[in-house]
Amino acid sequence: MIAALLFVLGLAFMVFGADLLVRGASRLAVMLGVTPLVVGLTVVAFGTSAPEFAVSFKSAMIGQAGVAIGNVIGSNIFNILFILGLSALVTPLVVASQLIRFDVPLMVAVSLAAWLMASDGTYGLLDGAILFGGLLSYIAYMIYISRRQRVAKVDPEVAELIGEQDPRSPAVRGLIYTGMVALGLGLLGLGSNWLVDSAITFARWFNVSEDVIGLTIIAIGTSLPEVVTSVVASLKNERDIAVGNVVGSNLFNLMGVLGCTALLAGGDLQVSSQVLWFDLPVMVAVAVVTLPIFFSYGIIRRWEGGLLLAYYFAYTLYLIMDVTGNAGLSPFRAAMLYFAIPLTVLTLVVVMINDLRRRGMIGPATTLNE
Repeated sequence: MIAALLFVLGLAFMVFGADLLVRGASRLAVMLGVTPLVVGLTVVAFGTSAPEFAVSFKSAMIGQAGVAIGNVIGSNIFNILFILGLSALVTPLVVASQLIRFDVPLMVAVSLAAWLMASDGTYGLLDGAILFGGLLSYIAYMIYISRRQRVAKVDPEVAELIGEQDPRSPAVRGLIYTGMVALGLGLLGLGSNWLVDSAITFARWFNVSEDVIGLTIIAIGTSLPEVVTSVVASLKNERDIAVGNVVGSNLFNLMGVLGCTALLAGGDLQVSSQVLWFDLPVMVAVAVVTLPIFFSYGIIRRWEGGLLLAYYFAYTLYLIMDVTGNAGLSPFRAAMLYFAIPLTVLTLVVVMINDLRRRGMIGPATTLNE
C-alpha cells in the first residue's frame, strides 16, 4: 500500500513538476529575448520529455539500468501505438508534409541506431555522445529551417504556455518564473525518486524484471503529459500538433533522454537480452510502420488508429503472458507472427500503393474510398 501510494504521488509530482518547469522556463526564455518559435523547438520539446529523463537518470544512478532503458523504449512504443491510436480514434489526424519528409524517417533511423548501439549489450559513453550530439544537431537544423522559411506562426501549445503579457515588473516576473523552474525541478526530482523506488518494490513483489516495470507502468506514467497534449489537441481540431508531439517526443526520448542518461551514468547502461532481441526490435518495427500509415493520404484514419491501439494491447498482453509463464504464449506468438502481422503489413502496403496510384505517381490513377 505504501509503495502504491508513493507511485501515485510520485507520478502526480512529476506531471505537475514538468508543467511548472515548462511554463516557467518558456516565459523566462521569452522575457530574455528568445523567440516563441525557438522556445517551442527547445524548451517545450525538452519539457515534455522531462519525466522520462528524471526517471531514467535516477534509475541509472542507482544501478537499475533495466528501468532506465525500459522507460525510454516503452514510452516510444506507447506514444505511437496508444497515444496516436487513441487520438486518431477521436478524430482522423493530419500528418504535416515536414514530418513525412524528414522527422518520421529520422525517427526510424534513430530507433534503428539505438538498437544497433545496444548490440554489444551496453550503451557506452560514445553511444551517449552520438545520440546527444544528434539531438543538438536536430535542434540547430530545426531552428535554421524555421528561420529560413520565416515561419511567423507560433504553435498554439507554446502560445498557451507563454501566456498573456504579464503587467508586473521584469524583476518580479523573473523571480516568479525562476521560482517556477526551481519548484518544477524539485518536484521532478522528488517524484522520480518515489516512482522508481515504488516500481522496484513492485518488481520484487510480483517477481518480475525491472525491464518489464520500465516498459509498462513507468513508461505509461511518464508519457501522461503526451497523452493529454495529443488527445486535447485532436479534440480542439489541432490535429497536426497531436502527431508532431508524438514524433518529437520519441526523438527527444532516444537522443536526449537515452543519450544524456548514458553520458551521466558513465557509459555503463547494461542492456538485457530480452530488451535487445524483443523490445528494441518492436520499437523499431513500430517506428517503421508509421511510414506507410503517415504516407497514405497524409491522414491517420480511425481504422488505422484502432489498429495501432490493438497492437499496443497485444504487446502488453504478450509481456504479461511472458512474465506469468502462461501456456497460451506460444500459440499467441505464432498467431501474431504468422497471421496478424503479415496481414497488417499487406493491408498497409496495399493502402500505400493505392494512394500512390491516386496521386498518379505509379500506374493509372485510381480512387480509394475512405
